[in-house]
Amino acid sequence: MKLGVILSEAVRTEETYDRLQAEKLSVVLAGNGIYHAVSKNNGKASDVLNKNADFYVLTEDLESRGFTASDLVDSKIKPIGFDGLVDLIMDQHDKFMWL
Repeated sequence: MKLGVILSEAVRTEETYDRLQAEKLSVVLAGNGIYHAVSKNNGKASDVLNKNADFYVLTEDLESRGFTASDLVDSKIKPIGFDGLVDLIMDQHDKFMWL
């Protein structure tokens, strides 16, 4: 199964994300979830980025919080706009969920 996940919280308190498995997994960092893409804790990137997945960050949410693509902590995170999100949801995944 091809699964997409929108992660919108900066602090995760549930274990659902850790248990996710899919043939293809994509994680979209949106809302306050963008902080996983731009912040380091003690010099280390967020554990969210350790998942074997394709990572995306919503440009609009990134910019509304004062960041740009040059602030991303890992080159595997791809900035996308709402059009790109629609493409991911409609064309590239069987299911999408929001955490």
